Amino acid sequence: MAVFTVNGQKVEPTGNQKLLRFLRDELHLTSVKDGCSEGACGACTVIIDGKTCKACVPDTDLLDGRTVITVEGLTEWEREVYTYAYGKAGAVQCGFCIPGMVMCTKALLDVNKDPTDDEIKYALRNNYCRCTGYVKIMDAVRLAAKVLKTGVIPDDLDPDWNIGHRVSRVDVEEKVLGTGKYPDDFYFDGMLYGVALRSKYPRARVLEIDTAAAKALSGVEAVLTAEDIPGENKIGHLKHDQYSLIPVGGLTHYLGDAIAVIAAKDRETAEKAKKLIKVKYEVLPHIHTIEEAAAEDAPKVFDEEENNICAHKHISRGNADEAIRNSKYVISHHFETPWTEHAFLEPECAVALYDEDGDIFVYSTDQSAHQTLHECSLLLGTDRVKVQNALVGGGFGGKEDMTVQHLAALLTYATKKPVKMKLTRAESLLVHPKRHPFYMDMTMGCDENGNIMGVKAKVASDTGAFASLGGPVLERACTHAAGPYHYENFEIEGTAYYTNNPPAGAFRGFGVTQTCFATETLLNMMADKVGI
Repeated sequence: MAVFTVNGQKVEPTGNQKLLRFLRDELHLTSVKDGCSEGACGACTVIIDGKTCKACVPDTDLLDGRTVITVEGLTEWEREVYTYAYGKAGAVQCGFCIPGMVMCTKALLDVNKDPTDDEIKYALRNNYCRCTGYVKIMDAVRLAAKVLKTGVIPDDLDPDWNIGHRVSRVDVEEKVLGTGKYPDDFYFDGMLYGVALRSKYPRARVLEIDTAAAKALSGVEAVLTAEDIPGENKIGHLKHDQYSLIPVGGLTHYLGDAIAVIAAKDRETAEKAKKLIKVKYEVLPHIHTIEEAAAEDAPKVFDEEENNICAHKHISRGNADEAIRNSKYVISHHFETPWTEHAFLEPECAVALYDEDGDIFVYSTDQSAHQTLHECSLLLGTDRVKVQNALVGGGFGGKEDMTVQHLAALLTYATKKPVKMKLTRAESLLVHPKRHPFYMDMTMGCDENGNIMGVKAKVASDTGAFASLGGPVLERACTHAAGPYHYENFEIEGTAYYTNNPPAGAFRGFGVTQTCFATETLLNMMADKVGI
């Protein structure tokens, strides 16, 4: 068994495992963040023998005699320097990537006291930041280098909170030093780990669920299906149209639909149990494009709906047809925008437990603790629920909908034990709502001077398997489709369609980015045509 040093202490793991898991699960050094477990994001960066390394890559058996440093192992002086530099530069937002960035900064400045911009970029090349970008992080590295060189931290963190004064964020220290807690940073005695078995097919009828073998596996404490839900089995942001767990006889809507949830003593056991559950399906035709959803003979994503239309909007002013007909220049063009992934650094995670009052308490990472409270209370059929948002490692709209919070609460309700449920990066990509893809057909008419006379647009969005915020997003897309310009004639028609794709919902811009892309591109084309 390997013996190595972590932050000056000799350690010996209980068994061979990824360094990331050992640091977090056994040593509880939670500054080392788990963003992907695949060596991609850099959130788990540590220093091994003076060089940066993603902790999710090496096995502990390969580290015999090595020296590992995490943010917890920084000297008191280094802590002060990096907290000052990252705070003063404004480099900290959600904070999930920052401990990894700090370790890259330390590894660079330990050997290079005055790095060039290219050397800073190279040092940070393997670490992603989704909130801040890299300009301010590079500023922080330069500032840290200056402080380390002079040996003095300037007394210039202005405490004056009047308008016009610049101050550091109040949460800089806990995010730089990794002491602030995201849900995955909570560990409780006897805590179980939850996973979900998800649908094998995007559209199918569930005929049978056999959980016997999974329940019999040693280390498994609960295997729950829709029958075990004490309250309402439907959730949804604005419309309750999504099963928490697909019941026997129920219809799956996309590959992210949960069929069963498992709680076990560790992640590995839970994953083994998941593979032992047998589900019998009636596979049905599925829909994956707007054209398929709009076809007259299309299968219906929802049995109870008349068609696959989630929302329809019509906005008009003046007479766009006449204005365009009388325009000297007219351009029509078709535009498309794709699905877009939020790519927040922290995968969705929730920890549920019974508190001292006998209530189910949920630590969550989402964009509305009130929404989580409402949904969990409905699912459990009780108001004995409390929700507290821990730190959120990025969201951008992608964490407005429920993902794991209610399922963790359900497993705690059944087992009476703390349960942590966290999505893998692959699950996160599948489950949480994305930015809506849009098809847009637009026509613009201008006079000889390039003044806009009229605009017509017909837009269609793929809202995926559930309504989520598809209606409001479509409305915003339509109300902004004509652009921010002064003219009197426009007509915009929009339709959001259900498909068996992952759901689409909130994302920065909320539908406006898609139609404004089309409008602004059309303006560029028109300027070329008019010659201005």
